[in-house]
Amino acid sequence: MFMRAQRTDVVVIGGGAAGMMAAITAVRRGRRVLLLEHQHFCGRKLRLTGKGRCNVCNNCDWKAALQNVPGNPKFLYGSFSRFSPADTMAYFTALGVPLKTERGGRVFPVSDRAHDVANALEREMRRSGVQLCADTAARGIRTQDGAVCAVETDGGEIACESVLIATGGASYPGTGSTGDGYRFARALGHAVTPPRPSLVPLVCRDDCCAEMQGFSLRNVGLRALEDGGHVLYSAQGEMMFTHFGVTGPLVLSASAHLRDFGSARYRLEIDLKPALHEEQLDARLLRDFEANKNRDFRNALGGLAAQSMIPVLVRRSGIPPETKVHSITREQRHALLRLLKSFPLDVSGPRPIDEAIVTAGGVSVGEVNPRTMESRLLRGLYFAGEVLDVDAYTGGFNLQIAWSTGHMAGENL
Repeated sequence: MFMRAQRTDVVVIGGGAAGMMAAITAVRRGRRVLLLEHQHFCGRKLRLTGKGRCNVCNNCDWKAALQNVPGNPKFLYGSFSRFSPADTMAYFTALGVPLKTERGGRVFPVSDRAHDVANALEREMRRSGVQLCADTAARGIRTQDGAVCAVETDGGEIACESVLIATGGASYPGTGSTGDGYRFARALGHAVTPPRPSLVPLVCRDDCCAEMQGFSLRNVGLRALEDGGHVLYSAQGEMMFTHFGVTGPLVLSASAHLRDFGSARYRLEIDLKPALHEEQLDARLLRDFEANKNRDFRNALGGLAAQSMIPVLVRRSGIPPETKVHSITREQRHALLRLLKSFPLDVSGPRPIDEAIVTAGGVSVGEVNPRTMESRLLRGLYFAGEVLDVDAYTGGFNLQIAWSTGHMAGENL
């Protein structure tokens, strides 16, 4: 907490990835910067990302990174070209955080510790002269003559020339992302697209999910489709059944493509044998059926599926469980084949936003200058990071948004 009266050049509201990046960039330009963080320490959500490993960015060029942003990618053209994934990697390497690249171009600290990334930013803030005020919440932003002039806090008022709102979205509220930035923006006349969850587990109508809860699938294919059969997403990887539906890396990535639950219906299809074409899988079924020809159907799938899933597969195949394998017809075998290649799940919606990794929606980008991150409505007001109506797929792209927009704002504050 600070004294009741303060004056500075720049106030940054929010000590997450975007806020810390902006504060460091601005103070390196000679600006006096005060950062307000209402948690005890900075980067709380950053320390949890990537299951505590922190997927810093993706090792690709900035144009490829933009292709992984479904939410208003054109707005990020300037900031991504100005501060690219390569710049992000060089930046953290210079801060003493060695990096490594894993499958899919995902970049992590060599230590596999997200704390190392957050701590490096905190050290650099202190070294460069950012004044950090933890346990201090902003209450409002005061304006005069069409420009910001002060930030009101629970410890007094801070007079300033510029304010950056970098408060994050509405996901993981326990980390401090409680939607305050949306309230500030609305109070200052900005439109806010209603926040919705992205990179979130999905709720399914199918009772079989609860029946198989806790069962993980590895090396499977997943497709997300909308009405009419149009494929929105397709990839291979891992997922898991839960009491409400499905979760896991594949599901979180798929959820970012399901953006209109209000008017569209979606379904998932799981390919349990992605390494086998249909002809190969049919040959495999024939071999397994020959080896188990005198057994009941329900006892003949041990080589094709895990025990947790066999009762569901038997029921959904439409083949009576006590049917002797040697009497299964060609049509019944093909029905089982289709089930193994396209196990369907009807999606009813996402889990609540506080379970999402990322918030979609936010401050309308049409009211923010993409070359500076400054408000088009109010001089001296800036936005960066997840508070903006931008979001990306998994793989380090959402943090790249934070680094790029934070750096752009810091250069212009």
